[in-house]
Amino acid sequence: MENRYAVHPRDVRHYGTEELRENYLVESLMVEGSLRLCYSHEDRMIMGGAVPTSEALKLEAGEMLKTGYFLERREIGIINVGAPGYVLVDGYKYTLDAKDCLYIGLGHQEVTFHSNDPAQPARFYLVSTLAHRSCPTRKVAIAEAAPTHLGSIEQSNERTIYKYIHADGIESCQLMLGMTLLEPNNMWNTMPAHLHDRRSELYFYFDMPQDGLVFHFMGEPAETRHLVVRNEQAVISPAWSIHSGVGTSSYTFIWAMGGENYTFVDMDSVPMADLK
Repeated sequence: MENRYAVHPRDVRHYGTEELRENYLVESLMVEGSLRLCYSHEDRMIMGGAVPTSEALKLEAGEMLKTGYFLERREIGIINVGAPGYVLVDGYKYTLDAKDCLYIGLGHQEVTFHSNDPAQPARFYLVSTLAHRSCPTRKVAIAEAAPTHLGSIEQSNERTIYKYIHADGIESCQLMLGMTLLEPNNMWNTMPAHLHDRRSELYFYFDMPQDGLVFHFMGEPAETRHLVVRNEQAVISPAWSIHSGVGTSSYTFIWAMGGENYTFVDMDSVPMADLK
């Protein structure tokens, strides 16, 4: 499990490209035959990627968590961004097609990831937050999720938001998770920008062409920076940072939040005039 420490915003003002990438960009989550995890000290969130091929991949606590099993003090949300597969949770099978979501609550001891066809593996993106109570394990297929249509072609941000894990969807202790799909010929997300100083966020970008890029904007509103992000890479967004982006083509991203408040609309808008 990779370890990423939290950083004060005044220190980030002096970072160059490599320091920004080392602290906030996670480049290699999806590796065939492997389960990779990254622990962020921003609200103790963990992100990961599991790409099972010929053998199942088991979710384990490892030395980093110092617990008997991964979900002893945690909950987790999973979205499949690849071919069909399934997750076994204490022996119970949950089948996930592309863009389906599974939430697993506190206390489940054995979680394994499987592909239906090892030659065309599932690609499970996962996010875990701390939890102090157990909520029911539940799957929601993308066809069952209620879409919210936002943006306009004039602003290049026509998009559909699917909220999976939130107060009016899959119940959780503190994890909130969803997915945003940009329509063809639309490239901007989360602009005008906002902050939510009471919780951190993770972004995972995918459905990008091989030579596609997203310029992810971060930093304090008056001290913005950017990260160049490629397909199936993720960004850690601390509570003090904006989180917006523009791509060379349309793309999809999964957002996940953990922290103080359990309200999707808990955000502080940043006027366009304040961005620098």
